[in-house]
Amino acid sequence: MKVEFLGSGGAITTPRPGCQCALCRRARVEGVPVSRSGPSVYVHGPELLIDTPEESAMQLNRAGLGPVPHATYSHWHPDHTAGRRIWEMNMDWFHWPPQHRVTEVYLPQQVAVDFRERLGMWEALAYMERLGLLRLCLLQDGDTFTLNGVEVLPFRVAADYVYAFLLTEGEKRVLIAPDELVGWQPPDWLPRLDLAILPMGIHEFDPFTGARRIPAEHPVLRTEATFYQTLAMLRSLDARQIVLTHIEEAEQIMPEQLDELAAKLQQDDGLPVTFAYDTLVVEV
Repeated sequence: MKVEFLGSGGAITTPRPGCQCALCRRARVEGVPVSRSGPSVYVHGPELLIDTPEESAMQLNRAGLGPVPHATYSHWHPDHTAGRRIWEMNMDWFHWPPQHRVTEVYLPQQVAVDFRERLGMWEALAYMERLGLLRLCLLQDGDTFTLNGVEVLPFRVAADYVYAFLLTEGEKRVLIAPDELVGWQPPDWLPRLDLAILPMGIHEFDPFTGARRIPAEHPVLRTEATFYQTLAMLRSLDARQIVLTHIEEAEQIMPEQLDELAAKLQQDDGLPVTFAYDTLVVEV
């Protein structure tokens, strides 16, 4: 398996439109790895796309990918789903009868429930299914699906509308937890991992100086996992490689600082951490 980070940003991409901070100005000039588009990964082997942010078309073109045979969604939030129109790329405009490409879209149990209630997700996907562009595959909790010899297990995290994914190929194990890990404790049943992918978490404290960055009374600390909480999760995981992603523009952190932080975590904690950037490919 190979995991390709199509987008390593979060709800607020880098550069943020209209922002003139040093990070956004630099991102407009230099592009990747300073710039970050919405959160999405593509797993080569099972050929599985996880989540479709608004920039999905750009991301797939940049990676030279498509058509996409399989996809899944971690949860309903717009930064993970607003690019659902990407499935129109499967349409055959030139033949009659048409010879559409078809993407199998696997929906974990609660994701399917939420898609019926939020953002018009169900209507959009059902419409494209009627056109013959995709096939919805509804899962129950505990169900797995197998793609090209890779078994995929979606499972709920602490926020029970959000799913992480355990991918198994022979002796290889990959955990992909796209977002929303506040309150999560890795379960004991998780095996030794060859690769763990988690969101970075927000920096309540400066990771170098320890100075407080977010006021203690800020409500975001009740809804988002912090960087230090993420580190606690990583210490309880058994992973040979770790990649942290979902890095928000609001963090105001440059790639060089992330490299420095990764080296610090390796030295101080023995954590084999890398920070994602758009177009990063990790071999498993």
